Amino acid sequence: MKNKPTLLILAAGIGSRYGGLKQLDKVGPGGEAIIDYSIYDAIRAGFGKVVFVIRKSIEADFREFIGNKLNGKIQVEYAFQELMKIPAGVTINPDRQKPWGTGHAVLMAGDIIHENFAVINADDFYGFEAYETIANYFAHLDENINDNCMVGYNLKNTLSDHGYVSRGQCTSDENGFLKDVVERTHIEKKVDGIYFEDDNKQSIKLDENTLVSMNFWGFTPRFFEQLETRFGKFIQAHKDELKSEFYIPSVVNEMIVEGLAKTRVLESGAGWFGVTYQEDRPVVVESIRNLIKEGKYPEKLW
Repeated sequence: MKNKPTLLILAAGIGSRYGGLKQLDKVGPGGEAIIDYSIYDAIRAGFGKVVFVIRKSIEADFREFIGNKLNGKIQVEYAFQELMKIPAGVTINPDRQKPWGTGHAVLMAGDIIHENFAVINADDFYGFEAYETIANYFAHLDENINDNCMVGYNLKNTLSDHGYVSRGQCTSDENGFLKDVVERTHIEKKVDGIYFEDDNKQSIKLDENTLVSMNFWGFTPRFFEQLETRFGKFIQAHKDELKSEFYIPSVVNEMIVEGLAKTRVLESGAGWFGVTYQEDRPVVVESIRNLIKEGKYPEKLW
């Protein structure tokens, strides 16, 4: 019998644009955070374990807020992302303060995940249908191969009204496989459309229906081998830099280009919303209350 998949939640972000630990912000009527709804949906979709990637400095608060309430509901594990969790012998810029990005965060869980797993952000609400879609795909995905999947969303449905966001811009082929994904780190709504800022600070317009990754990925355990090898090369090339990050989409893209893996783009009717800025919070609160009124979630989750 195939192992139940694991949900890997990236929750180590400092939340500087939001102004605090947005992963623990209470947005549900019973004091739930977005992360509670993610886990609730994953349990309903058949996931058997949840792994949180956090920083050691927030462990106590995190366990008190979310970990303890899950006792008896799903297996829980923790992994820790820290700046100095890098290959031995590598010396970095002493002024660097932030860890090394989402790819590095996933790598931190390599010793405790041995089954197919989904990766999500702690502060994004993806919707039950997205978890169901990826769980169904996992049921037929061999754990011993490199192939991956992702849940794709339309760009226009993933933006904030209050500032810029980062998204993985995706292109898929006629068979529904990802051709490439490029991390766009500064996407913003303007009066005449949606634009991103390139490396030369030039504004380039994007179609509102552009397929984007919301960091909802599905991988087999073999992905950790790729992460470890590629992060070793990345850290050697960028060890002196203050802000360069090792992104999941970059690794996926390299594997596609090198012919090492195929990545299925899964389409889902799930609605997405999230909190990048404090001003996004009222919209999230209202959206959750509407879903409760529709009977999608109970008034109190746990």
